[in-house]
Amino acid sequence: MTYTERDEWEQHYREGKGWRRLGEREQELLAEHVPVPEGGGLALDMGCGTGELAAHLARAGYTVDAVDFTDSAIARAREEHADIEGVRWLQLDIERDDPALLHEEGYDLITMRLAYPFVRDRGRIAHGLGERLREGGAFVVITPTVDNTPSERRGIALDEDEITLLGAGWETVERLDADGLAFLVLRGPCHLDTRAVEKRPTTGHALTGALAVVTDDAGRVLLGRSRLGMLELPGGKTTGPENFAAAAVRELAEETGLVANPSDAHVVTMLVDDSHGIPRLTAVVRITTWTGTLTTVEADEFDRWEFFDLHALACVGDIFVPAVLAIDSVWPGVIPGLPPVVSYPLATERPPVPGEPDEAVRLRQAMAQTVIDGGWAPSEPVRDALRTVPRHRFAPEANLAAAYDGGDRAVITRRDATGTAISSVSAAWLQADMIESLRLRPGAIVFEAGSGGYNAELIAHAADGRVVSVDIDPWVVRRTRAFLAEAGSGRVTAVEADGALGAPAHLVPRGGFDGSVITYNCWDISPAWRDQLAEGGRLVMPLEMGGYTRAIEFERRGEVLHARRFTYCGFVRDQGQQGRPAPIVPLLDGALTLRFDDGPAVGTQGLEEALRGRRHEVATGVTMRAANSSFGSLQLFAATTVPGFCRLAAHQESPEAVTGIAKDRDAPALLGKASLAYLIHVQTKESHRREDKEWEWFAYAFGEQGPELAERLVATVLAWDRHIRAEANDEHADPVLSVHPAGTPDDALPAGDVLDKVNCRLVFRWPGRDVVLPGPAERPVADAVTEGV
Repeated sequence: MTYTERDEWEQHYREGKGWRRLGEREQELLAEHVPVPEGGGLALDMGCGTGELAAHLARAGYTVDAVDFTDSAIARAREEHADIEGVRWLQLDIERDDPALLHEEGYDLITMRLAYPFVRDRGRIAHGLGERLREGGAFVVITPTVDNTPSERRGIALDEDEITLLGAGWETVERLDADGLAFLVLRGPCHLDTRAVEKRPTTGHALTGALAVVTDDAGRVLLGRSRLGMLELPGGKTTGPENFAAAAVRELAEETGLVANPSDAHVVTMLVDDSHGIPRLTAVVRITTWTGTLTTVEADEFDRWEFFDLHALACVGDIFVPAVLAIDSVWPGVIPGLPPVVSYPLATERPPVPGEPDEAVRLRQAMAQTVIDGGWAPSEPVRDALRTVPRHRFAPEANLAAAYDGGDRAVITRRDATGTAISSVSAAWLQADMIESLRLRPGAIVFEAGSGGYNAELIAHAADGRVVSVDIDPWVVRRTRAFLAEAGSGRVTAVEADGALGAPAHLVPRGGFDGSVITYNCWDISPAWRDQLAEGGRLVMPLEMGGYTRAIEFERRGEVLHARRFTYCGFVRDQGQQGRPAPIVPLLDGALTLRFDDGPAVGTQGLEEALRGRRHEVATGVTMRAANSSFGSLQLFAATTVPGFCRLAAHQESPEAVTGIAKDRDAPALLGKASLAYLIHVQTKESHRREDKEWEWFAYAFGEQGPELAERLVATVLAWDRHIRAEANDEHADPVLSVHPAGTPDDALPAGDVLDKVNCRLVFRWPGRDVVLPGPAERPVADAVTEGV
């Protein structure tokens, strides 16, 4: 007996039918191998049927979620086990429904008894359940085997190949016998690093073929488990005068039973590589629409076909080389470490391909609400964009929970050779805040430097306009274009270029862009960003000042940019011609470094000797508690008003006793002749309640000029406390900031503290700065420095 339709299962349970009773040996093995954790555990019984196993686990001490996709099974389970406490009976199709009912914190035990052979997408479901296990948890599968099942009933059993596949990727696999049933205990995450593998050598002189890339209504990609022990896309060789699109459609039907129209098949890329030295040309054919029922038509070549989540493709095991390269051409980056290939993208028009799970819709609404509740999206157009644009489709390597995190999490999409993030999808609240700062009118045309696709689509949706998105990294541009083709609105143009140069001239609208947004940390402000901006338009960008970054909303008035708003933020660094590594000076064999983020590095002769001497300390009397512990405004105030400002960073634990700076942290500093002073906060009041703990600002100093330098920093803290500081972290006073072209004479600048960049001059006017603080101490000649980031 093998059921394939839901109504067959419903009828089975309505007629009072059941399954093999839970045996004593099964109960013994459960008690021995997955005992209830101390203090109780949480279990998930998938495919619970009438609930016998779930009731047993509850009696053993587990709190149980018992899940089945049939109403009739859940109804019988509730009735037959009405006296059992600690069980939630849940009607849920784990293959299709949003799993919102399941516990987000995971489970100590997940069981599937007599149910796994009926799962269609076995690889996806096993991986997804493994992701729900808590540390130390186990996935227990109890199943008939083909060897112990009559031939007419083998559809309810697993053969040895399927059992081997089920165990692939788990850290430990125990196989036990429960009166003829295979009792499998799987532990550790179900991750098997993906490899691109070849088939046996060919005898031809060249190979040509077409591969079909097909997704279901949840956006999952179709792959077949071939008899060669690898995953493959539908596809094969062309026949006679048949074109590649027609070949892909034909092969899809012959291998899977799915039917597509050649007009819905689009050749998106031609891949050129070789197989065992034989040249190979593969057409990647994206099929946008199909009908039919998935079937394993060629059972002699494939064990089964199933749909896989994109974010799980990096840990599914072996995939045929052309298939893995084809997947990468549609979703660049979802599978790391691929072999080289020559790719020829084709500029064919094709519609976006819809498809997302219900879970993505729910999580997107929750993310949007979190951003709205935080006050970051006050306008309805931005709110609607957050609720509508599918963020996960522009970060397919991330699971849905990570893609739709409503907090500070950015999704890293690319790292350099050192592991440093160089491309990401920023935190949703920050994206919303920067788009709001653009103050766009309907139909606006916007410039974006730093691509990825999602942020540009948010802007296009919110403004009902168009976006020109520029990035210097060819891989990022290729990825952006691919994702825009899959999930875009057609209103974003991705261009490969250095963002500092602005948009190509032919894409700049007459009168300039209505708004411009920069999505990477900038040390300087490119003249092109001002020149290509319409009068009165907004430029929103993360600007580094003294090493501290703020997303600033600028309004263009002639040749001057006027800051209207500041937001705390952090972005990946600029990789273009404006990128500026901060000069650094190592101290004490690299245990400490001085960073000079603005201005040249200065000499440190005699400073190491001073650091080994007595430390001078000056209390400021300025305190803070956990509730208002942010001192970002103090950092920026010091960086833009104290002459000779730099930062002192610690890179080892040992200097902490000397400097008080924790490893991998830095402090605002002021350098003098063989002398140094810096600011640090010291806990002065302990409490078991976090909100009652207290810290005080101290100036620490070394060297002969140390006391004088320390007093200057103390004066800075007192001025900040008097004129700028607010009880709420987000209410500190901002400076009045204007940005003038480089070369503007001093007498043409407004009064204020000037910070010079290469392309511009920044003038800060802080509250209470009518009297300038004392000037810098005598500074020595510069030493040799190294470049850092």
